[in-house]
Amino acid sequence: MSKRTLLQPNLILGKTVIHLSPEILRRYELRGLILDVDDTIVSIREQQVSPELKEWVAEIRKVASLWLVSNNLSHTRIGKIAQSLDLPYLLAAGKPSRRKLREAISAMNLPVEQVGMVGDRLFTDVLAGNRLGMFTVLVEPMVNSTNAVRSYPIRNFEVWLSQLLGVPLKTAQHNFTKHDKS
Repeated sequence: MSKRTLLQPNLILGKTVIHLSPEILRRYELRGLILDVDDTIVSIREQQVSPELKEWVAEIRKVASLWLVSNNLSHTRIGKIAQSLDLPYLLAAGKPSRRKLREAISAMNLPVEQVGMVGDRLFTDVLAGNRLGMFTVLVEPMVNSTNAVRSYPIRNFEVWLSQLLGVPLKTAQHNFTKHDKS
């Protein structure tokens, strides 16, 4: 597998995770999702989940199993987020290591091809998922509601470096609405 392939998400949502609809999951035959936590479902500076995220989890839970897998080491922070969403979780994943992803997939009892890895980072989330043969989804980072604008220098560097390596990130862009039934 080439560096280009390893860094290319199967789907670039172009929006935050709450725009990943059940219709998109059905379209790609995904029955499980592994979600990164920091800046994917909750801004790294926040401890609380938004009401919109809780609604999204309830909607997605109807069509897919959900697990949180985070590189974060804080059991207190990640555990509190997982508990508020009533989701199982693994922390200290060390992504792009595949070990904790395998553990979550095994717990879901699904074939790896039916589980999506959802995250905001290419060199951790997308790379780890692609190394396992998962369907990978790159989402835009969550922005802290009190900080309408936030810089993501590491993520921006990863995108720049990926494009320098020839990863055509823009060609995978899909924009679905909640009403898209295709």
